[in-house]
Amino acid sequence: MKVLLALGLNSLLLLWLGRWLWQQRLDAAVGAWLGPALAFKLLATVASVIMLSYDAALYHQWGNWLNDHAWRETQDWLRLLGQDSLHLGERTFLTRGLSNTLFFIKLLSLLNFASAGIVWLNALYVSLFSFIGSWQLVRVLARRFPATTPSAAAVAFLVWPSVVFWTSGLTKEALLVGAAAWLLALVVDASYQTERPLRPGQLLGMLLLTFLVVKMRYFFAVFLLLALAVLVLIRVGQRRGLLQRRWLQVGVLVVILGLGVLMAGRVSHVFTGAKFSRELMRNYNGLLTRSAGRPHIEYPGLEPTVPSVSRYAPLAVGNALMRPYLTESVSPRYFLAALENIVLLVVLVTCVWAVVRGRGGQLPFALVLLLLFYCLVVALLIGLTTPNLGTLNRYRVSFLPFLLLLLLQNDYAARWLRRLPWPKRQG
Repeated sequence: MKVLLALGLNSLLLLWLGRWLWQQRLDAAVGAWLGPALAFKLLATVASVIMLSYDAALYHQWGNWLNDHAWRETQDWLRLLGQDSLHLGERTFLTRGLSNTLFFIKLLSLLNFASAGIVWLNALYVSLFSFIGSWQLVRVLARRFPATTPSAAAVAFLVWPSVVFWTSGLTKEALLVGAAAWLLALVVDASYQTERPLRPGQLLGMLLLTFLVVKMRYFFAVFLLLALAVLVLIRVGQRRGLLQRRWLQVGVLVVILGLGVLMAGRVSHVFTGAKFSRELMRNYNGLLTRSAGRPHIEYPGLEPTVPSVSRYAPLAVGNALMRPYLTESVSPRYFLAALENIVLLVVLVTCVWAVVRGRGGQLPFALVLLLLFYCLVVALLIGLTTPNLGTLNRYRVSFLPFLLLLLLQNDYAARWLRRLPWPKRQG
């Protein structure tokens, strides 16, 4: 029965995937990116399984145990899907609530009905979801904003080395970035089109992707959903002849952010300032202890207070973007990360220069404003709570492709992108 179910599910997936790939390659703006980008993603997926991390092995093992339990005790498995802990015989998995690790394990137990517990297939499923979600955003941006350079989004989400690697295989970042990119694609597509109303399928997709983003990183999801809500509000106002000026759009963001801070704690204790503060210090102190003897970041005197966080905020954002440095470690892993950071610094400086010269690109100001807001807030949270440089390099892919999307929009970067030897049919 297990084998027949797995064969049936994978056959359906393969048929759908083949049809989807055929349709995407015909896209005049970005279709030529499909083959090379997908090949790069698959190579990264193979590497992620060969170098399977401790965390990924843990997710996989518990996913298999939970799926085995589903075949033996289906009703109890359904009950466990709604619990904050797992008890499988002598095995126990305890969490603090809202655990993205536990959610990932439950998701893998579902995927195992198709993969039969094969780690290679599970890694492939997660990687394909991340790729498809990112691809949807690349396509939507090219379609809605034809004056922009499609290659900017393609490089940011489909080619940038650390983004591709950390969103491949059994990683939470693969689900987070794929879901966030796909959600942004749906919101942008609906907000910047006038030919038809929002379809039921789009609305359902938004709800499911919102659920997934919240489950994977609820702190980050708060700010992403806030940014998307403000974008929709601005677009509604613009269609009625309002909010055309940039300062008004900034004002809307500030007002909504202020109201959100006041109301969030009343919705759930999860979104209170006290909860944020406790999580901030818990993550920082925990990772700092485990980073002893290795390259890491320290913030002497950091406290969960507004003055303390504000004092370290610029440094935290800078660390999230630029650490590790070339001189911090002789490890090949850190060295490659440092080389990528040098390229990122060049891209950042070029973008700043282009904006000063009035050549920042063609994306709508509202979209740029809200993506920049999301990137800065998440960079601040990651920079403050993640002193371990290896973990920092992984966590920052939560915002890095969105930031790269903005940094590569300027006229100078567009000129570089047009000189790439591949793909031939690029924007």
